[in-house]
Amino acid sequence: MTGKTTERAGYHHGDLPAALTAAAIELLDERGMDQVTVREVARRAGVSPGAPFRHFADRQALLTAVADRILADFAQWQIGMVAGAEGSVMRAFGLGFVRFAIRHPRRFELIRTRVFADGRPVELHQRLTDIERAFTDIIVADQKAGVLRPGDPATVGLAGQALVYGLSQMIVDGYLPPDRAEQLAEQVLDTFGAGIANSPGPAGP
Repeated sequence: MTGKTTERAGYHHGDLPAALTAAAIELLDERGMDQVTVREVARRAGVSPGAPFRHFADRQALLTAVADRILADFAQWQIGMVAGAEGSVMRAFGLGFVRFAIRHPRRFELIRTRVFADGRPVELHQRLTDIERAFTDIIVADQKAGVLRPGDPATVGLAGQALVYGLSQMIVDGYLPPDRAEQLAEQVLDTFGAGIANSPGPAGP
């Protein structure tokens, strides 16, 4: 009875799952993924400790919802990065990936555990499919513009993804100096783009 009374007194949101997800992202940014607990998220959202379990089966389900929200924000971030990009749109997309990791290292770390690890949650499949489709469209557009040489977009995309993911992880891990990380990322992406554009095509018969 007391728990229900506390929840009614403290909760003023119209959408509890969204409020819990927002509280979890706030906690993630402050303390890191390991410190995101259902109890603390509930406290910050102003609800009883058991309230989140009406919407999320467990902590992992909550973290997957957080990852989905972050991926949605990342997609909007990338739209801003590639809008009006001069030259290679793929370069702008890659730089956007790295910049996102620099500005939100703990969000990047959570995404790494959900996207770049074995067993992607099924709840993220549609979101990831949309991002991958947009990435493929960018590669094809760059190839048509002559910025990237013709070739299998999936292979070019995998190479680009490996590059920006590796750069981002090196930055988050502190391997690259943080004060020069973005400048180094730009230089590496320029090298990658030049290498692809200037590479000879497949040998003829």
